[in-house]
Amino acid sequence: MKYKIYTTSEKAWDGMIEAIRGAQKSIFLEMYIFLDDTKVTHDFFGAIKERLGAGVKVVIIADAYGSLDLKKEAVTELRTAGAEFMFFSHLLRRTHRKILIVDEKIAFLGGVNINQKIIAWNDLQIRLQGRIVKPLLKTFSYGYKMCGGHDQEILKYQKNSLIKKIKSWVVDDWPNKDTAYLKDYYRQKIIEAKEVVTIVTPYLIPPRWLMALLDNAVQRGVRVEFVIPKFTDIIFIDRVNYYYAAKLSELGVIFYFLPEMNHAKIFMVDNQEAMVGSSNFDVLSIGLNVESGVFFTQKAIINDLLKIINRWKSSAIHFDLKKRPLNFVDFLAKVTLKLFYPFL
Repeated sequence: MKYKIYTTSEKAWDGMIEAIRGAQKSIFLEMYIFLDDTKVTHDFFGAIKERLGAGVKVVIIADAYGSLDLKKEAVTELRTAGAEFMFFSHLLRRTHRKILIVDEKIAFLGGVNINQKIIAWNDLQIRLQGRIVKPLLKTFSYGYKMCGGHDQEILKYQKNSLIKKIKSWVVDDWPNKDTAYLKDYYRQKIIEAKEVVTIVTPYLIPPRWLMALLDNAVQRGVRVEFVIPKFTDIIFIDRVNYYYAAKLSELGVIFYFLPEMNHAKIFMVDNQEAMVGSSNFDVLSIGLNVESGVFFTQKAIINDLLKIINRWKSSAIHFDLKKRPLNFVDFLAKVTLKLFYPFL
């Protein structure tokens, strides 16, 4: 399996644009935030339109809420050029995934959206080639089906028998037997952890059952550590992040606060297995939103991810609750959040 890891939105966009411009057969894109405001540096809409002119099949799924600011004119332009452009809208459920598949051979997966304001963010996106693309095609086809898609050439990916042989590579939230459920994956891996659990996430709002599992892991002698940004793009979430960091640190969990926004999502166990995907460590991603991830045990990928995590940790500030105890605003943020998510 060939792979390449990108650690910023801009670097990921470079790779994605290059793949799109080289497309000969098909472009499948599923994106939480897909806006047309990146034209100056990365003209995704222009690149896609050019390939449509060359006869390439294009299917785009954008989340109706995440892509709310997408101009209608931009969508109409792509549809007129021949793209099948669909919006995912299912009550409170969002597709939070960031998947690009080109020619059924190259796939991109991770945390990177397409929106100009995030160009300088640290993030994580991985480019994959090989058998792993097959199950990603399958999970894309489920999203396509939920949006009302009828193209049998895409829907047929759900019946691919090869996926059953490599199903352990994909962690998903779709109700089908050929993928593992995200929350089940977290539960199993935290219970099995022997030495260390490392989690990189921008947003920290774990459900109670997950906090209990982390507490149990610490009690067993497992080092549990989080790498999170000190300041995110949402001031309210900064307070909530701090609240949960304080509560988990009281249980013995270790925190590294990054000085810059970091939107990456990594879950690693015992430095031997890691998952990269779209899922934050919060109640929306774990149990409500549509997410996808790919987990790896290959030493080369694990070592590369460890180098990235250690580099981020080297610039981080160690969390110390004594320096800034929880205050009224932190508790108010938690109480406000609990009004919407009473199971916290």
